[in-house]
Amino acid sequence: MIASLDGVVGAVGTDSLVVEVGGIGYRVFAAPAVLAAAVPGSRLKLHTHHLVREDLQALYGFRTADELGFFGLLLTVTGVGPKVALAIVGSRPVTELQLAILADDQAMLTAIGGVGKRLAGRIVLELKEKVAAAGTAAAVAGAGRGGVPGPGEGEVVAALQALGYTLAEAREAARAGAAGGGPSATLEDRVKAALRAISPGAG
Repeated sequence: MIASLDGVVGAVGTDSLVVEVGGIGYRVFAAPAVLAAAVPGSRLKLHTHHLVREDLQALYGFRTADELGFFGLLLTVTGVGPKVALAIVGSRPVTELQLAILADDQAMLTAIGGVGKRLAGRIVLELKEKVAAAGTAAAVAGAGRGGVPGPGEGEVVAALQALGYTLAEAREAARAGAAGGGPSATLEDRVKAALRAISPGAG
């Protein structure tokens, strides 16, 4: 599997670009912002999702690991294919999209081309469930170690990992956002506070 590409931009098209690495040109589908910033002849590094199917192989490129992780998460939602997932990731910062899902802000999602009301509702439902499941698993693990009930740091870290962040990023965000909720804060409140700590301008 191809996890990343670091090479020279060979050409830029309407929905993809060519990255030349070691004499081989790789066609990579990317969001408009990535394509607009790519200049033929310049060096470019992209995190990539390598899609492999019986009748298709394709690469999707992203500027950050967060974008790549969120793209992968979106692909787990029923009815979301790579084209729609790429449009969602490319529409605005990942943190804003995650906050929208946690806040059930379907209007933000339906404003994206290819995302209707029914699909927006499914995205919110299925991704919220993933976050809740990750938090519950962390709570059970914490209880087994003598932990106390409530959305502690472990639950927040697990929820952020479910949203596509690495363990290190999730831990740092959970600690930074700890002041965003009191003892009665729910898991959703704590996750939102952590996401705002990652991107203070969001929300």
